[in-house]
Amino acid sequence: LIGVREVTFGRSARLVKRFVDIAVATVGLVICIPLFLIVALAIRLDSPGPVIFSQTRVGVNGKPFRLHKFRSMREGAEDELEELKEMNEADGPLFKIHADPRMTRVGRILRRTSIDELPQLWNVLRGEMSMVGPRPALPSEVAQYQEWHKRRLEVRPGLTGLWQVRGRCLLSFDEGVLLDIYYIENWSLWLDFKIMLLTVPHVLFGDGAY
Repeated sequence: LIGVREVTFGRSARLVKRFVDIAVATVGLVICIPLFLIVALAIRLDSPGPVIFSQTRVGVNGKPFRLHKFRSMREGAEDELEELKEMNEADGPLFKIHADPRMTRVGRILRRTSIDELPQLWNVLRGEMSMVGPRPALPSEVAQYQEWHKRRLEVRPGLTGLWQVRGRCLLSFDEGVLLDIYYIENWSLWLDFKIMLLTVPHVLFGDGAY
């Protein structure tokens, strides 16, 4: 099937969405300060290395940016990727291992609860991400995209999104991209609020997270 529906993100919609992003990210960062301090201490006590892990991701219209997360793997984990490729459990350009041997003890808890992604509130505040949108992709993933996959790059990537609340790692790559495209074509402020609300139980129960 070939979609011909126009993107609903007009100028006014983008301004409203940006205003909501700034408000929610600001409140979220302030509320999470005590949690950030506890997580930072736990990471430092659990394994050597930095507390924050930064990585290049692809943003709106293919523009790269530095995404920030709490470190959930041992230092130098990216250098071990080539050795683990045969263990990949995801399809398409994604790389996922359910019991990734590079994960630290604290990292497994952070991944399961999605707490590792909270520093991305700073990316939202900077305008590199949105509270809701497609999952931020790696440059190596985008390099393998088919032409129709690139539609998910028409908007800012999100801290959460339809992909995350409709199955997350349990979905195939193409299924996730279709959800992203549906979101782009059917965006509304209510849809954003609905996805944010649905994110809460998914985070609490760790549905599809690893």
